[in-house]
Amino acid sequence: MNRSLAPPGGMPPPATAATPSGREIDLAALAEEVCAAYDAEFPDERERYGAAGLQWCRHDNQHLLNWAVLSLDFAIDFERELAWLARVLEARDFPLARLARDLDLLAATVLRHHPDESGLHARVLAGATFVRSRDTFLD
Repeated sequence: MNRSLAPPGGMPPPATAATPSGREIDLAALAEEVCAAYDAEFPDERERYGAAGLQWCRHDNQHLLNWAVLSLDFAIDFERELAWLARVLEARDFPLARLARDLDLLAATVLRHHPDESGLHARVLAGATFVRSRDTFLD
C-alpha cells in the first residue's frame, strides 16, 4: 500500500552541527547511513511510503541528531522535541517501536563514527528508551 507520501517540506534539517566540544558533526552523512540500515531492517516501508519514505528518514534523522546535539548544552529539551515528532508520526500510523529502533540505529552510528562523543551517543540512546517508555504520545 503506497500512501503517495509527499517529499519533506517545512523547515529543512541542518547538514551539520557543532557539539559542545567543538566537533563538527556531519548530520547528513550519519542520517544517510542510519537510513540505509533502517531500510535493510524494514524493507516493507519501501512499498508503504515509496521513494519519499527514504527522504523523510534522512530529514527526520538529521533533525533528531541536531536536537540531540543542541540538548547537550541545554539549548533545547530533546525529550520535548522527540515527543513532538512521536506525536506527528503516531498520528500518521507510524509505529512507535520503529521510531525507537531508528534511534537505536542512530546511536550506534554516532558511536561508530564519533566514539569521543559519548554524551551524544548516550542522549540518542536515552531517546530510544524514552520512546519505548510510553504506549502513546497522543494524550
